[in-house]
Amino acid sequence: MTETQSPNLGGILSPSPARSIGRGEFIAMMAMIQALQSLGFTTLLPALGVIASDLGETGANHRQWVIGAFLISSGLFSLVPGTISDRLGRRPVLLACMGAFALINLLCAFVTNFAVLLVARALLGCASSALTVLPLAIIRDRYQGEGMAKLQAFVAMLFMAVPTLAPSLGYLVMTAVGWRAIFIVIGLLSLGVSTWYFLRMEETLPSTKRQAHSFGELLGNVRIVLTNRRSIGYVIGMALIFGAHFGFINSSQQLIGEHFGAGAAYSLIFGVMAGSMMLASVVNSAIVHRFGIRGIGHAAILCHFLVSVCQVYLASRPGETLLQFAVLMAANMCLLITVFINFTAIALQPFGKLAGAAASVQTFFRLVLGAGLGALIGQAYDGSPLPLAFSLVGVATVTILLVLFSEGGRLFGAPAPTQA
Repeated sequence: MTETQSPNLGGILSPSPARSIGRGEFIAMMAMIQALQSLGFTTLLPALGVIASDLGETGANHRQWVIGAFLISSGLFSLVPGTISDRLGRRPVLLACMGAFALINLLCAFVTNFAVLLVARALLGCASSALTVLPLAIIRDRYQGEGMAKLQAFVAMLFMAVPTLAPSLGYLVMTAVGWRAIFIVIGLLSLGVSTWYFLRMEETLPSTKRQAHSFGELLGNVRIVLTNRRSIGYVIGMALIFGAHFGFINSSQQLIGEHFGAGAAYSLIFGVMAGSMMLASVVNSAIVHRFGIRGIGHAAILCHFLVSVCQVYLASRPGETLLQFAVLMAANMCLLITVFINFTAIALQPFGKLAGAAASVQTFFRLVLGAGLGALIGQAYDGSPLPLAFSLVGVATVTILLVLFSEGGRLFGAPAPTQA
């Protein structure tokens, strides 16, 4: 594992730390950077109704666009930071985006119009795109294959603590101070993580491996990623799975809090469901070297399909209980994180020096396609869990077909060849 120092770009950035960051601190830092994006929308979930009401928005499902605008714009912009970082290095691009993310969050606390808030949320999503893309590229700079999957599992384990705790944090801040303070808390936390990264993290992409080419050639790198059959099926499939789960997130407050009557207990129930994903990350990390990223990833998507069929069955019958719904949805959330960890490693495996562009393409599809599909599923909410259940079955089916496409028609096969 080669570690390098980043150049001092015009005096804007300080030299990289003299002492290399340790593995434990590296895992925690990558998790916190990725978690900032999750924090940007999960913290707001219990406040969506209050925000819409205070800003004069009365549409029943319109509140969901506070989440949707953020996620869609994040996906649309996600091709940019990874591709630029392949040329300039990870450190300057990530620092700029983290700074913008903190500033825009602080500004959101003073918005007085719902439409203006949606515009601000879209801008915030653009800034947040690097928070998902660049940690993936940084991890890929240092690790690959099962080693990357194992480390990403540890990152994901810490990352999952955010949706577990964030809704409760948002609810506590909202009831104590008001919903505007939620944005201030996110902004201040973002500043803290940015400072940590600035002081402790060295550049991971040496100048000898950077893509010193024209913008057109950088776009060519994106084309290479998009046309790699061994990768693209996993990328699109992962986006579809995320789309169905974004649909759940968008409508979760209405579904759990209103349809199943959980009320103020929504934050706790959602947190427990999301917390189960941490357990799945631990299990994945423990077994990945034994069964491999393909064995675990393929098994997870097949199980996701079976659990989703069970959800359709229960949602189609009268009298589904909150406990039944929560148990099956939590199981699918565990399978989601397992699919994400292993599919991410598989999809990045064919790429070396193009890891930034590859991570950007992954995030682009996962967020644009995923958030767009999630918005449609959320808007289809009709007061029952049935639209969500059918969506989960549909995306699991298509994802299995896409994986078969990438793997030449068979599951549990040999790893894809790696490119430089």
